Amino acid sequence: MKGQGAEKLSNAELLAILLRTGYSETTAIQLAERIISQAGGLRFLPDYTLEELQEIKGIGLAKAVQIKAALELGRRMASTLRPASLSLSSPQEVANFLMEEMRYYHKEYFKIILLNTKNQIISIEDISIGSLNSSIVHPREIYNLAVKKSAAAVILVHNHPSGDPSPSREDMEVTKRVAEAGKILGINVLDHIIVGEGSYLSFKEKGFL
Repeated sequence: MKGQGAEKLSNAELLAILLRTGYSETTAIQLAERIISQAGGLRFLPDYTLEELQEIKGIGLAKAVQIKAALELGRRMASTLRPASLSLSSPQEVANFLMEEMRYYHKEYFKIILLNTKNQIISIEDISIGSLNSSIVHPREIYNLAVKKSAAAVILVHNHPSGDPSPSREDMEVTKRVAEAGKILGINVLDHIIVGEGSYLSFKEKGFL
């Protein structure tokens, strides 16, 4: 690892730096590899509790707390909003903006990005958490917020915990209902972005909107 920048290191090597030491004949990197393997991959590591981490041989309370603290710090950094003046002009920019935060969710989160007339972000709001369907995601909740905050347009965003961003029938129905309501109110739905594991799907790019 000597002489390499952090971006050149593997996930196990980065975790090993955090662990600092292994145990017995097991190096820190080997221990890190075991942790990631037992978790089923890096994306599932945040789900581990302190108690579950301590069940892994070589991980005591101090190391478990270090791991959880580092994961929480990463989560907070990913969810920190950019300046309100940020303008989103393409589906790729929207996906990049929320990808790192949403790709690790293990429930479906439905968010809306409220935009002003210059397509600058007013705010990002959570609408529902759980399965996505027309009864949970209702245009009323979306446009109540949009009107209150004087939004000129909205972008719908939700994640697929499976990692596959392909739209379901429910995704299509919800998008249609919300877009139709927006036309009546004069608040455009610019896009609906589905976030997967390192990938996304844009309804606008696919011609669904």
